[in-house]
Amino acid sequence: MTTTQYTNAVAAVSGAAPGSARRAMIDSQLRTSGVNEPYVLGAMARVAREDFVPEALRDAAYIDRALPLGNGRFLPAPTVHGKMLAAAAPTSDDNALIVSNGSNYFAEVLRPLVGTLTIVDAAEIDNGLPASPYSLIVIDGAIEALPEALTLALNAGGRIITGQVNKVMTRIVRGTKHAETVAFDPVADDNVPLLPEFAAPKSWSF
Repeated sequence: MTTTQYTNAVAAVSGAAPGSARRAMIDSQLRTSGVNEPYVLGAMARVAREDFVPEALRDAAYIDRALPLGNGRFLPAPTVHGKMLAAAAPTSDDNALIVSNGSNYFAEVLRPLVGTLTIVDAAEIDNGLPASPYSLIVIDGAIEALPEALTLALNAGGRIITGQVNKVMTRIVRGTKHAETVAFDPVADDNVPLLPEFAAPKSWSF
């Protein structure tokens, strides 16, 4: 997306109050956090974030913090989504999978940027993944342990974008698959909510 297309996309949603909040999200949160890629800003300008949160939180949809979705799940803050999308660098050649936290907001942001998109809920990973292998996998939340099913579903050389719990903090990471394993590189420290389904098994201590 060109800068002009981005400007037009923002203008198209800036009339109503939610649109104004979306513009403020882009100018005051994403840009000031170093997220300036036109395709990221344009994609996030197009999608009404307030349509993907519980009714009681619609007025808070654009604040820069995670919002509770219920069952221990959260919608990450806009800056987290912006940084994850920039790290993903999606293309029209991608066969992509997004692991959902129960809100399909990020899937709708990603959809027009890839060739094909499959959505699977985090709780359904072990039930099998259709249409694999994938060149891009995005997990809408943080992990402590990467499910083997996702490693197997990724193309050789494919990439995976997720949050990762690193001791007491979380960070956004980009993984690349080589020789049947995924090696992760840090992108940015940020507050990425942990997906309960991807917590590491707890060991007994005495």
